Amino acid sequence: MTAKKRKEQAQVLAQKQLAPGIYDCLLKTALAKDAKPGQFIALYPKDKSTLLPRPISICEAGVQAETLRIVYRVAGAGTREFSGLKEGDSVDILGVLGNGFPLDAVREDQTAFLMGGGIGVPPILELAKRLRCRKQIIMGYRDADCFLKEDFEQNGEVFIATEDGSAGTKGNVMDAIRENDLKADVIFACGPLPMLRAIKKYAEEAGIDAYISLEERMACGVGACLGCVCKTVKKDAHSHVNNARICTDGPVFEAKEVEI
Repeated sequence: MTAKKRKEQAQVLAQKQLAPGIYDCLLKTALAKDAKPGQFIALYPKDKSTLLPRPISICEAGVQAETLRIVYRVAGAGTREFSGLKEGDSVDILGVLGNGFPLDAVREDQTAFLMGGGIGVPPILELAKRLRCRKQIIMGYRDADCFLKEDFEQNGEVFIATEDGSAGTKGNVMDAIRENDLKADVIFACGPLPMLRAIKKYAEEAGIDAYISLEERMACGVGACLGCVCKTVKKDAHSHVNNARICTDGPVFEAKEVEI
């Protein structure tokens, strides 16, 4: 079921840089009480020449404190503007958007892989906090700047893979699974398409369910522009085509339902 969404002004409580180009921002907003793991919000730049809001995944949701934590990479003019936000500043946001990870997809007596790659790492943290099963958290980074590693270590068993081999397993998240001989009953993952394709293939071969969050460049974030579609196995009931909108039907899909 798609989240209810509304636009409101959020207050910046804190912001810091975690790694080169990676920023950690804490926002005060009532939207926090509706946030689920895997969902996202859209932030509006004050520079009107940028036109569209920027979708950013929710890293943590403080329901009682009404706070949302976002961890994002500076990728263009909009996110560069956000990186300059300071405590006390305000920013217009739209949320909560998208469909998140299904928490009921794994039983407490089962083991789950929680897998993140690059800027797909942050949305896995709230999931790690809420799942009550055994969690093996496998994170992939470019190098030893393993942002959020300490946060994950408080919520499960953590395995790291780095492209340059400077921390953990040299290679990718699949290499870390093989090197540590890890096994799980279900997979939750977010990251770049090559990583998700490998996870989808692994899940099919292992005969286990996988739920993947597709990273896609979104425009409107609310399903109106059709700028972020993915190919699906089944036809959409309304449009009768094999497409789904990542921003509204996703960003989380059961891996076997999408063609990537």
